[in-house]
Amino acid sequence: MSEVDDRTTARQVLIAIGLVLATAAGLALVWQTRRVLGWTVVAVFLAVALNPLVERVQRRWVRRRAVATLVVFLAFLVVLGALAALVLVPLVEQVGRFAERAPELLRETRAGQGPVGTLLQRLHLRRSAGAHIDQLQQYGGRVGRSTVGALRATVQGVAGALTVMVLAFLMVVQGPRLVAGALAVAGEGRRERLRRIGRESSRTITGYVSGNLVISVICGLATFVVLVLTGVPFAGVIALVVAVADLIPLVGATLGAIAAGGAAFLHSPTAGMVVLVFFVAYQQVENHLLQPVIMSHTVQLNPLAVLISVLIAAELGGLVGALLAIPAAGIIRIMLREVVPVTQRDSCAEPGET
Repeated sequence: MSEVDDRTTARQVLIAIGLVLATAAGLALVWQTRRVLGWTVVAVFLAVALNPLVERVQRRWVRRRAVATLVVFLAFLVVLGALAALVLVPLVEQVGRFAERAPELLRETRAGQGPVGTLLQRLHLRRSAGAHIDQLQQYGGRVGRSTVGALRATVQGVAGALTVMVLAFLMVVQGPRLVAGALAVAGEGRRERLRRIGRESSRTITGYVSGNLVISVICGLATFVVLVLTGVPFAGVIALVVAVADLIPLVGATLGAIAAGGAAFLHSPTAGMVVLVFFVAYQQVENHLLQPVIMSHTVQLNPLAVLISVLIAAELGGLVGALLAIPAAGIIRIMLREVVPVTQRDSCAEPGET
């Protein structure tokens, strides 16, 4: 018996070591392919969001799914191009104007004149700021000379966007065939359950995307009102940039606040302070009120579950975790509801629930 026990213990140790090594290898593979996995995740979101439009076009106008998908994606690219032109043209113009005025602004700041210099003079920070102006000029020169890094980042961004579009296109075109193949392999007994899980999971992701769009529209409209009231120029363009940035969970409004706050401070210190206070308050309202309430309706989750899942996922997985937290929580809820037997769910319910 002792030899048998020793062999069993040795086998268990080897199995445990093998599992640890396999887990480490899997994590290393995920880390090495993190960029491709990120592109794939974004493509899945885009494919699920555009799939209802493709099915509608296929039912009403075009019978072939590939052609219907091409029509929807072309329309999507046209809308993206129009929004990019609406944002980039005034932005490039403003950047050019700022570059022309930069030497004059630095001279005014050093002399304690102009909006920035006056503000620093009132706050008794002019000497400290003047000591760093030369460093700022040197840094600006280095940034201007680092065109190779900027070009490389641009090429990688364009390649990533094209990869996401191609992946999403193929996912939408091949989606029904892939689903049918998976259901055929699953067998008759599990087919209906898997179909139901897939349908509700797709609805969850679509609800998350639509809810995120609603929150971004609210953020953009509120920003537009504040910028108009403070007299900041190009309020519509800046509000659109803020709305697009707000699509990023948790930190999106903060990223938008940098653009809007910078434009407001260039206009006047008073406008800059008003915009800064607005975004500090709005960030709290969005994270703790708007997002839980709206997502609870679109994803069918409890507002407390939405907030907790986003906070935990953001702490564990950073930006990607925050992006995936709400749909992942919704899909987990769907799978638990399908896995847990109905009798067990009923026995766990409160006596007064129906």
